[in-house]
Amino acid sequence: MQKFTTLTGTAAPLPMINVDTDMIIPKQYLKTIKRTGLGKHLFDEMRHTPEGKEKPDFVLNKKPYRDAKILVAGENFGCGSSREHAPWALLDFGIVCILAPSFADIFYNNCFKNGVLPIALPKDKIEALMADAKDKENPVLTVDLKTQTIKRPNGASVSFEIDPFRKHCLLNGLDDIGLTLEKAAAIDTFEKSQRTAEPWLHR
Repeated sequence: MQKFTTLTGTAAPLPMINVDTDMIIPKQYLKTIKRTGLGKHLFDEMRHTPEGKEKPDFVLNKKPYRDAKILVAGENFGCGSSREHAPWALLDFGIVCILAPSFADIFYNNCFKNGVLPIALPKDKIEALMADAKDKENPVLTVDLKTQTIKRPNGASVSFEIDPFRKHCLLNGLDDIGLTLEKAAAIDTFEKSQRTAEPWLHR
């Protein structure tokens, strides 16, 4: 998993509430277990016509938001079914940070496990950041995980809270496998001692 330290990038405004995981990545694209290739289907029904053509009025089909790295969204983002493909699709598109007043719990947890930073902020702060994102001339934000701040185009900063353990995992690029591998030496020591103490378990 890629480390998340400081991110500077275009923020795309998506002022919608209750954006569910089927809107993020429709069910017909869940057949794969690969984490790549899903970005082209992100928000598929909002981005594309049934014939596969781009809808010019959708935000991610417009400049400068085609290269967005940050998404500013409405309440309860990521609700619905617990599909891990949702953060996979966002990450594959290039979006590695989502700002919203609230998130669905399972989606929120899945984001951290895949290197995506979801930040929950009060509505007034989201409204200010949404206005920044809507300014096509300079919709660039800087998210600094170490200092837990978001720098706005006008130079002001917005602070955010994050669980220390989740912060540690993102800063060090640790998913569940990475966390386990950090204990590799201790696991090896235990297995060796167990083979000696209880050899019948290893026949």
